[in-house]
This record gives sequence, structure tokens and C-alpha cells, in this order.
Amino acid sequence: MKKQSIAVLCSGGDGPGMNAAIRSVVRTAYSLNLDVYGIYKGFEGLLDKSIVHLDLSSVGNIIQRGGTVIYSSRSLRFMEPSYRFEAAAFLQQLGALGLIVIGGNGSFNGAHLLHREHGIPVACIPGTIDNDIDGTELSVGFDTALNTAVEAIDKIRDTATSHDRSFLVEVMGRSSGMIAITVAIATGAEAVIFPDREVDLATVAANVKRGVARGKKSSIIIVAEGEKEGLGHLYQQQLKDHYQMDAKLCILGHIQRGGNPSARDRFIGSLMGNMAVQALVDGEVAVATVVRDGKYQIAPLVECLGKRNETEHKLMELLNTLAL
Repeated sequence: MKKQSIAVLCSGGDGPGMNAAIRSVVRTAYSLNLDVYGIYKGFEGLLDKSIVHLDLSSVGNIIQRGGTVIYSSRSLRFMEPSYRFEAAAFLQQLGALGLIVIGGNGSFNGAHLLHREHGIPVACIPGTIDNDIDGTELSVGFDTALNTAVEAIDKIRDTATSHDRSFLVEVMGRSSGMIAITVAIATGAEAVIFPDREVDLATVAANVKRGVARGKKSSIIIVAEGEKEGLGHLYQQQLKDHYQMDAKLCILGHIQRGGNPSARDRFIGSLMGNMAVQALVDGEVAVATVVRDGKYQIAPLVECLGKRNETEHKLMELLNTLAL
């Protein structure tokens, strides 16, 4: 009799802590007498039948590494029903008990379609630095991205103070402002700009100039990157042209997605990997590992398919209070 197995893949943008989750999936599975197939390059690799048998030694010494050892990608083909049919047929051919998907909002929706259309059991682990998945307060990779950004901005603040300057610092997050607002508070920034909302540069400039008037030697303005490239440059030019603010621009970019995962992301990845395997073994068919009210639990996947784009009003109030 063929030994039962599960499959695991990473999809979308990589994030620190994904390797901790993969390691946990493999070792939990083996403790339950299950084989594990790692699928290279996400859903695209599933279509290409690009797999590797993951044993205990293959995930040794990876918990501290950023990125993902089974790689990741975004798959346009998987959006088409005919290709999802091929992917489901391959998983059934493998005899997989289910599929574990580590990724963000798009990855969750892909897993949901695979289950809804073809009955493939799926368990999803939120893995994105953006922390924008509906239904969970936290995702794997978010904490490390915050720490990376904070460390960089602290260094920028040193230069800003030495030269009595203002800096615009663009952080990642696309349509989510969670990195921006959290980093702004943690670094003592004077303001934050969210491109998906009405941008009030007059208020931003007034806040900075108010601080300068009372003797501040540096000013940091955090910019959430938004969906379009070049917004940081646009705001830099507008502040100069309309408000006589000569701010320097620094775009942190993809350094926020790499690097050794923090202790928190290693822990979250390890816990959620274990939970995902156990959920499939227990007969769950379409679930996600989530954090709610600070507690780690299993939730229906359908509750986690939207994007959580709102930024807490209380956090904005806090930033404005502390930036006085």
C-alpha cells in the first residue's frame, strides 16, 4: 500500500519565515507517517509537475534562512480553469492527502478555486510581508519586514539629523498600509502618506515645518508604495514645487522581503506549519491558519479570501499625537 502524502508550495512574493513553515510541515508530516512533496515555484511548478521529495534532512538548517527553499512565483496560467484541472489531476495522481499553500491573498484564492472546482483539500498559511489577508491579524514575514525597515530608517534618521534634512522613505505594502503606519510609529516619523487615499500634502508639509520651527533637526515621512511605481518621486517633487520642502527620497524596496526571519516569524511559521498538516489529517478540506484576538486557530478558508486594506484610525491618531 502506497504511503499517504501531502504537498506543499509557496506562491506569490516570498517572505522571511516561509522556510520555518516548510520545515514544520515536513517534520510534522513525518511524525504522522506521511510523505511530503515540495512543489517548486508555486502553482506554476504544479502545472509543470516540478516536484521534489522532502525528507527530514532536506529541511535541516533552513529555519534561519530568508526566502523559500522550494522557490515561489506568480502563475498566470493557473487563473484559467483548464490549467487548474491539470493541477488537480496531478495532485490526485500523486495520491496527496491535501495541498498546503503558503502565500498571500492571490494564493489563497487560487487554493480556494482548486478545492471548489475539484475537491482538493487545501490548508493555507498566510505568508506575506504586507499583512493584508482578511481573517487574520498576522502573517508570516510581516514582523521581519518591519524590523528591516525600522533598522534602515534609524540609519536614515542619523544622516537626516546630521544634515538637518527631511527624508521621504518609501516602504513596501502595495495596497496595504500596515507596514507604513506601523513603521511610522516605531521610528518616530512625522507623517505617513497612503497613495490609495486622498493625499493631503499641505498638512504633511505643515506638520514638518511646525517641528522645524520648534527646533527639530530631522523629519521622516513614510510613504506606502501603492500600486503604481514612482509615487515617492511624485510626492518629493510636489513638496518641493508647492510647499518649498526639499526632501530627500529613499526607496527601501525588496530588502524588506529578504534576510533572516525574526524569532517571531520563525515561531509563527513553525506553529502554522504544524497546524496546517494536522488540519488536513483531521479531515479539514478548505481552511487557513490564522491569528485572531492573539490566538492561533484554524478558520474556514472562505473567511480569508478578501484583502484587509483598512488602516486602524487609532494608529493614525497615535502617530499624529506622537509627531507633535
